[in-house]
Amino acid sequence: MSSRACTIRPPGQPPPCNHDRLSRESTILQNLAPILLALTSAMLFAVSIQILHRGLRYTDSETGSVVQIAATVSCYWLLAPWLVESWFWFTPAALIFAAIGLFKPFLSANASLLSVHYLGPTPTSTLAATSPLFGAAFGVFILGEHLTLPIVIGTIAIVGGSVLLAQGGRGGAKATWPMWALLLPLAAAFIRAAGDAMTKFAMLDLPSPYFAGLVSFSVSLIIALSFFCARRRTLPKIGKAHGTGWFALAGVINGVSVYSLNTALQLGDVIVVIPLVSASPFLTMLLSVFLVRQETITRNSLLAVLIVVPGCVLVALGR
Repeated sequence: MSSRACTIRPPGQPPPCNHDRLSRESTILQNLAPILLALTSAMLFAVSIQILHRGLRYTDSETGSVVQIAATVSCYWLLAPWLVESWFWFTPAALIFAAIGLFKPFLSANASLLSVHYLGPTPTSTLAATSPLFGAAFGVFILGEHLTLPIVIGTIAIVGGSVLLAQGGRGGAKATWPMWALLLPLAAAFIRAAGDAMTKFAMLDLPSPYFAGLVSFSVSLIIALSFFCARRRTLPKIGKAHGTGWFALAGVINGVSVYSLNTALQLGDVIVVIPLVSASPFLTMLLSVFLVRQETITRNSLLAVLIVVPGCVLVALGR
């Protein structure tokens, strides 16, 4: 009886069963798109980290950071005439995107560098793994997103897996750093999460992931160049001998990664997107082990795989 109800209909009326099926498929795609985009962003960011590592053989991180940001900005401006409308610049969202560029990625990156200087890489990476927790707080209390139990468990799993990767099997070292230095990696994690939440909020007014990246990175390049020139009183050295090609390539890949992230934020919730993007250290580890072959599988990295992968699944299905 039910199958005949699907096929017998008045002339000119579309079949209801096909309509329901298309509606369900459309809903599935809408829910799946931000998840896939967030994971794509995480993978591309992991690839850019590997490329940056090669570039750092030729110059320092501060110079490389400026070149990378400049390459990202160049890519955004290259396509801007076709993807950006003139009236975009006169919206409140443009001011928010510009404000984001004042502290992300320049300020967050420098906070991480200072943290590595005072604390070392392991404590820095460990505390930086708290970014999804800040993202969850912004999503729930500012954007009014609904936090479910699977998302909570998955977020904690991703944070825990990131901490395991950061520890790398090392422990027992006595802390010799000043206590205030612990605020540096926490500040970097907070800034990254705040920038993503503000981007999501601004795109409620102007849903243009491309324009969001264009404005924020353009402002960030001005800030980075200003600080670089003020400190060194010269422009960054470029050329093959200074690893410019590696940093430029990383900047292009990072630009695509940021666009994927912004699109994921536009289509999905902050409490889902940020934890998935924060799985990037796990993907970096996989690239280092199986592709670049610069690392080996340890007990901690194996435990991280067993924790992060189910965590990502829980976050993805938690809606």
